[in-house]
Amino acid sequence: MAPPSRLRRLLGGLSGRVIALSIIFVMIAQIAIYLPAIATFRRDWIARRLSSAYIAALVLQGTPTPMVPRALKQELLASVGAKLIVITIHGMHRILAVSDMPPRIDESYDIRSAGLLTDIPAALRALLAPAGRMLNVTGPAPMGGRSIEIVIDETTLRAALRTFSLRLLEESLVISAIVASLAAIATGLAVLRPVRRLTRNLMEFGADPENPARIIVPTKATHEIAAAERALKAMQDMLAQELRAKKNLAALGLAVAKINHDLRNMLSSAQLLTDRLADLPDPQTRLLAPRLVATLDRAIRFCQATLAFGKAGDEAPQRRKIDLHALVDDVFATLPVDPKAFPETCPLRLVNKIQKSQMISADPGQLQRVLGNLCKNAGEALASMVHDGSPVREATIIISARRHDKATVIDVVDNGPGLSAAAAARLFAPFGGSGRAGSTGLGLAIASDLVRGHGGSLTLVAADKGAQPPGATFRILLPDPPGVNKDQA
Repeated sequence: MAPPSRLRRLLGGLSGRVIALSIIFVMIAQIAIYLPAIATFRRDWIARRLSSAYIAALVLQGTPTPMVPRALKQELLASVGAKLIVITIHGMHRILAVSDMPPRIDESYDIRSAGLLTDIPAALRALLAPAGRMLNVTGPAPMGGRSIEIVIDETTLRAALRTFSLRLLEESLVISAIVASLAAIATGLAVLRPVRRLTRNLMEFGADPENPARIIVPTKATHEIAAAERALKAMQDMLAQELRAKKNLAALGLAVAKINHDLRNMLSSAQLLTDRLADLPDPQTRLLAPRLVATLDRAIRFCQATLAFGKAGDEAPQRRKIDLHALVDDVFATLPVDPKAFPETCPLRLVNKIQKSQMISADPGQLQRVLGNLCKNAGEALASMVHDGSPVREATIIISARRHDKATVIDVVDNGPGLSAAAAARLFAPFGGSGRAGSTGLGLAIASDLVRGHGGSLTLVAADKGAQPPGATFRILLPDPPGVNKDQA
């Protein structure tokens, strides 16, 4: 015998519900079968009584004398189970046999015209009939007679119907038990076992989502649960990848927070040293010194913001009107790409196609970081392509801008190797958008966040089909802030 707790789990679980529903459905089907069955049983039972009455009528009509012995009549009535036998021939009713006390008729039944719709209510009435209820039955007569009638006590019929009903109930319970057991076994094998496997994997994965061994291995079946397993695996793979990326981000943030204090002090010392460069007589030095100071100043402000937020977060953009052409010149002048990485036969050409004095409303520091990241990526891609021996006459990075529907559209275009489909799929995801070895994949993610902070978007424009090399075009869409018209932007 199963333990009580196990039995409760069985009855309260899906298996118990399947067993209960199977029994209920079988019993409903048996009830639908039961009503016609008892009607047929009653009709057959009455037909057998009429058959016995036929034989009795033949015996009584075949006697040589009209006076039939009383003992023979009683014996024939007992064999038929009737109280009265009447035959109708040529319109004449002849009582062949009758008991001592003529019976009182409670119901009449003509088997010749009866059907299922009338037999079912009659069978139910017989099943519930009180003792001594008399039924007059009419059927076809032998020997050319028109009809034969018998009067029977329904007590015997009621007992036979109840015995038949009990036997049918016992058979129904046995069938229900067999069907329920088979249904429970089939459901357990086909449904419950894979569902339990799915549930167990969900619990195990939830306990340790970073463990790749907890990711479900889908079966090769084609049913709905197998499809759910495949969908679950895809979700678990994506979630595990996101968790690894967030873990890397957390580790990176912790490392940056630890070094930012000392780095800020170092940058402050470098800024003090570069301030003296402006006093040197060399014109080239005096020209580059302000840009170097501005670069160090942006680095110091970024470190201060990092320490203030406790993570590598960015302040809300402080938008103001800036000269976009001049800002792009500063980006090109401070681009961290060594021109010596390009041979004389294929120099790096930086093209600023923005109209001079074109104004834009943006945070200058953040926009410079965005353009700097995009140009740095483009320069490194071009350098790798040149060193791979690709046939490029001149490596080029072009920045252009135009106005479109209350927004400024900035395109950063290069004629490099372009991006693979795998890299483009997770282009702006941290640690996932880089296609070069040794890159962290954070540049584009940072640039996208900064543009999004302005209410804009950073997207990769699809390259022209058949272009060699395909190159890459990144498009920055910066909408005007509220209350700024076209001329002010």
